[in-house]
Amino acid sequence: MAIFKPFRQVQQIKRKDLNHDLVDYVCLPGCFNAAEVQAIRTLWNDAEAEDSRVNVSGVAKDYSELRKSRVMFIDAMKENDWIYNRLAEACLQVNMNRFKFDITGFQTKLQLATYGPDDFFEWHMDYGVGDVSDRKLSITVQLSDPSEYEDGDLQFMINHKAFSAPKELGTAIIFPSYAMHRVLPVASGQRQSIVGWIGGAPFR
Repeated sequence: MAIFKPFRQVQQIKRKDLNHDLVDYVCLPGCFNAAEVQAIRTLWNDAEAEDSRVNVSGVAKDYSELRKSRVMFIDAMKENDWIYNRLAEACLQVNMNRFKFDITGFQTKLQLATYGPDDFFEWHMDYGVGDVSDRKLSITVQLSDPSEYEDGDLQFMINHKAFSAPKELGTAIIFPSYAMHRVLPVASGQRQSIVGWIGGAPFR
């Protein structure tokens, strides 16, 4: 899949034989402040939202046993540039310091996801065959205060153990798209987040 929104600048990564700075995921508290989060949340439109779908072998299918949530997309129009620019800057900085991948821009529009009671996303990777094979980094931003919902943790599988990511409002979490992760079922309330994918040339 071609890059949907290229970065304004492309990094020149200087690689060594080994990457001693690699981590499983990076948390950026306060990537968006409370007022900015509220502005993003106003973009949600129930009329535009649809049931989540999962791409399998390049085909969008309904896999209710794998994921249950509602999603819509943030158009890359001028009034939303600040959101894309903020996340591009965060991804470029984190990538330079930690992952050192060849990345060139957003693979698709940013996604707004809403998880209500009993909604979930089972263990999965964002990287795979077909139109997701050029994903390098995934990013998610917490748009709900932890007091607004119960459970619904974003978790990563690291050495056969599940680790929950921070849930503080406005926190951005960046991780390799090949990392195994899930969203636990929401017990009550509503969890909202931004989800995005950063692409580039195939891994080599």
